[in-house]
Order: sequence, then C-alpha cells, then structure tokens
Amino acid sequence: MKQIHLAAHFPGVNNTTVWSDPQAGSHIEFSSFAHLAQTAERAKFDFFFLAEGLRLREHAGRIYDLDVVGRPDTFTVLAGLAAVTERLGLTGTINSTFNEPYEVARQFASLDHLSEGRAGWNVVTSWDAFTGENFRRGGYLPEDQRYQRAKLFLDTAFELFDSWRADDIVADKSSGVFLRDPRAGAFERHDAQFDIAGRFTVPRSPQGRPVILQAGDSDEGREFAAATADAIFTRHGTLDAGRKFYADVKRRLAAYGREPHQLLVLPAATFVLGDTDAEAEELASVVRYQQVSGQTAIRFLEQVWNRDLSGYDPEGPLPDVEPVVGADALAKGRAQTRMYRDPVATVREWRELAAAKNLSIRDLVVEVSGRQTFVGAPATVAEAINTYVQEDASDGFILVPHVTPGGLDPFADKVVPLLQERGVFRSEYDGTTLRDHLGIDR
Repeated sequence: MKQIHLAAHFPGVNNTTVWSDPQAGSHIEFSSFAHLAQTAERAKFDFFFLAEGLRLREHAGRIYDLDVVGRPDTFTVLAGLAAVTERLGLTGTINSTFNEPYEVARQFASLDHLSEGRAGWNVVTSWDAFTGENFRRGGYLPEDQRYQRAKLFLDTAFELFDSWRADDIVADKSSGVFLRDPRAGAFERHDAQFDIAGRFTVPRSPQGRPVILQAGDSDEGREFAAATADAIFTRHGTLDAGRKFYADVKRRLAAYGREPHQLLVLPAATFVLGDTDAEAEELASVVRYQQVSGQTAIRFLEQVWNRDLSGYDPEGPLPDVEPVVGADALAKGRAQTRMYRDPVATVREWRELAAAKNLSIRDLVVEVSGRQTFVGAPATVAEAINTYVQEDASDGFILVPHVTPGGLDPFADKVVPLLQERGVFRSEYDGTTLRDHLGIDR
C-alpha cells in the first residue's frame, strides 16, 4: 500500500474562499496562519503551502472583489511559522521571473536553517506584463522564454546552495580553525539571464537544498518538473484525468536519469464533509452558491464576454450579446482568462449548456467553475483519497479549505484517523525534515 502525502494550503481570499462565512477569520493576522499550520502539524501533514500574488488582480480598473487585499510576504510568514511548529514542512511560492537567484537562495537557505530543515520552494513563472509593471523588469520577458529563465534561475540557485559543503565549518576552538576551506561559498555564474560572482553568505542548510515544487500543467511545465522538481502541484481533480497526468509526468523522468518515486504528484483538492453523504452533498451545494454570489457570477462572465454585463440579472438567462474579441482585456492578472482563449466558442458552449439544463447565469458559473473534489461522510472521503493514490492518479493531495483558518479542523479530526487506521498515512513523523516526510533524498 502506497503511503499518502497531505499538505495544507492557506488560500487567502479568492473564489474558493467563503470570507463571509460566520466562522471565517482574518487572512492577514498571523494567528490565522498559525492556526492552519498547527492543525496540519497535529494531523501529521507533510507541509504547509503558501501561495503568492505579486499584484492584486483587477477588473475594469478596480481591485477584483474576491482577490487578496493585503497579501503578506511569503518568507516573513514562513519564518514566523517556523517558531510555532516543530515538524511541519514550510513551503512557499516564489516567482522566478521578477526575483533574483542570490536573494531567493539566501532567503530559502536561511529559512531551512531557522526551521531545522523544513523549507520548500514552489517555483513559478509569471505570464503577463500586467504583473511585471510592479517591477523594474516591466513584463519584458516574453511568455515563451519564462521557463528558460526559470531553469537558469533554479540552476543558479542550486549552485549557490552547493557552494558550501556540509563540513566546511569546523569551528575547532582548540586549534582556532573555523573554516575547512577558505574558498567556501565562492560562486560564479554567467549565462543568458545572470552574470554574477562572489561569495554566498549562508552555510549549507540541513537539507542542502529546499524541496522543490513546481506548479504548471503545460507541456513546458511538466518537462521542467521532470527535470528539476521533487513534487508537482496540479489541478487535475478527476480520477481519469489524474491517472493520465500521473503517467505522463512519471514517464518523462527517465530522460533525466530519474526514477518515478523521485517526483511526487500532488493535486490541489477541496472538500466538504457531512455526517452522511447526503448531508455533505447538501452542504456542498450551499458552499458553491456562497462562493459564487450574483456579483461574482457577473464578473466571471465578463472575463469571457470582455464587456460590461452589470445590467444583467445573475438569476436570469445568459447575455444575448456577443463577446468582444481582440480588445484590451477587462480582467487583469487572472489566470482564468488564459483558459478561454476562444471566447466565441466558449460562449456558444455555455449557451448550449444553459439551454439544455435551464441554467441561470449564476447556475452556469456554479456548473463550470469547479466543484469540490471530495464530498461525503468522513469514511467516503477517506476511501476516495486512498483510491486516487493506490490507483496512481496522485501521490497525495494539497488540501484547500473553503473557510480560513478553521476549515481544515474537521478533516484533521475525522478523515485523518480513518486513513491512519487503513495504514496509509503516518501516525507520527518518522523524520525531522521535509525531505524525510516526502521520502526524498537529501
């Protein structure tokens, strides 16, 4: 039986988070981050996962109503969590397009030291000039070059991490020798993206390098993960799609001299629990309509129609006007806009679906904008998760609760014990580092 890997995602305010729920708390106060992390550690999760946004998304020139307003800095939060947890891995999303390798490597090596070997880095790229406007790079990087930079960025960071050996610091008080090699930390890198040389200031950390995650479902993203990552973060939520994705990324590893177990596949997953399956289904429907308010439904359609639809009733039929094609996008910085590259075809498909099922605008958005991955009684959810892993559709899941910070508590209390009873999830941590939890070599 394969062992299941679980992680907890702190989602912030977005279209999966019900910030208006009476049980929802702050998405900025440190107590919220600590609550979710400590719940995950109590349940023996592998790691805590923190996403990052480098610019607030906009809609018609205004901050999107469900975006994160005041997203705290990733390293600051993770460093704080290192002080209030003991074993839980601490993984953050850091962009390779607008940052610099020396700074990022220094921050991750420091975090790995502070946490005694629990740091993980989700390497992402930025695809739009809109985000780049926040930086001196100004979105100069063409989309087809973003993975080229990411690869060189990561190679450079590895060179920095490896510039210190584990035994370079002797600190022999009797002989007065502190360094074994006075050249420790020396590096030099000259390539198409970086021209740097000097000394890396942070000695080798407990893991040597942080665990590397990669988020990207494109062919380039899969290849990048196969070459460099320890785990890949994906959105494939169905069993059939999961099997296909799993087989595809695992087969790519051989080209890089790697074995299948050296890359873990960890899809994002949402969940709704109830005392019975029927109760959970009812709750899931309530949650979906909480997530998709009337205003949110209109905004969602405006991303595809690319025009003002505020005059339409969200409880009424779909707009009878056609989408505006080729004009400046109404929605800025939203990844969903890339999912609908052919708005005319998308609108035609949605109209057919709405007519067949008699769906209002809001009903349609609920239908097409994603559902909870796991819905049911605790035993049903535990069985479904185990099925995914044992049938090679994933190696585990990164769980995204819809309420912050207490949304993970029911899963930790009711589902995790059932997985432990099956013998497919740990009851105690076997090691101290994130690499130990994931079964990845140092």
